Amino acid sequence: MIRAEKITKRYKDVQALDGFDLDVSRGTVCGLLGPNGAGKTTAVKILTTLTRRDSGTAAVAGYDVSTHPQQVKANIGLVGQHAALDEILGARQNLVMFGRLYHLGSAAAARRADELLEQFELADAGTRQVSSFSGGMRRRLDLAASLILAPPVLFLDEPTTGLDPRGRNEVWQAIRALARGGTTVLLTTQYLEEADQLAGMIALIDAGRVVAQGTPSQLKARLGGDRVEVVVRHADDLAKAAGLLRASEVDEDNRRISAPVSDGVAALIQAAQAFRDSGIEVEDIGVRRPTLDEVFLSLTGKGNA
Repeated sequence: MIRAEKITKRYKDVQALDGFDLDVSRGTVCGLLGPNGAGKTTAVKILTTLTRRDSGTAAVAGYDVSTHPQQVKANIGLVGQHAALDEILGARQNLVMFGRLYHLGSAAAARRADELLEQFELADAGTRQVSSFSGGMRRRLDLAASLILAPPVLFLDEPTTGLDPRGRNEVWQAIRALARGGTTVLLTTQYLEEADQLAGMIALIDAGRVVAQGTPSQLKARLGGDRVEVVVRHADDLAKAAGLLRASEVDEDNRRISAPVSDGVAALIQAAQAFRDSGIEVEDIGVRRPTLDEVFLSLTGKGNA
């Protein structure tokens, strides 16, 4: 549903995209992650026909974004970083207005507005002014507005930036519901946890090109599998504990040791029994898996998305 091959884009002295490749299957939520300035927003602008590429090919829903931009626009929804809503109007009035802008008749626009208010659990707030909405409610309404024509592909450019945890969770629930309904979603985000929660596939972009692509589990596996991690109560026991666990990493300052394991649960039980038998007191013990943060830092060497 979304395909890009060897896309390049340059803004004067800045090479925004430098051989950008992407392939997203129907019904997938794809998280596009990368450092600030990596080219995420430029890629979205090209794929949504808002910016022309310098070279390469790009198609959305089977249509080339340069030669068939109107067909592309008819098959996509776009939610930018800032809500595109009229603050004075009510929620339903906003949706009806967007429907009319999409050339729906007045009755059809009203029906679609009511359907979307129900879908996004905003029916009870349909007559309220948008200015009175919380951040999460505004974002859900913004999502609803992008789906007036029920497009098969939805682009979300950092949709939860600035939201509190509750508002972010509301938007997450809405995105999950869209994916279950078969919508293909391309999501750019500053939050690695968000991508881990929502995306079935992740593309990591750095310096204008995709440097890694796969499921969250596949990307984490590149850094190794499960590890048993233990924090001992007394520093004097650290060396003995490291020997029992056959630890590959020892953090003396935090009295922490860890070792790679093939079967996390079995290794955890075995380690706990070994420490109990040896009389070593443990403050914390658990199975730890690599995080997307660690994958991000490993592949880009930078600290924010």
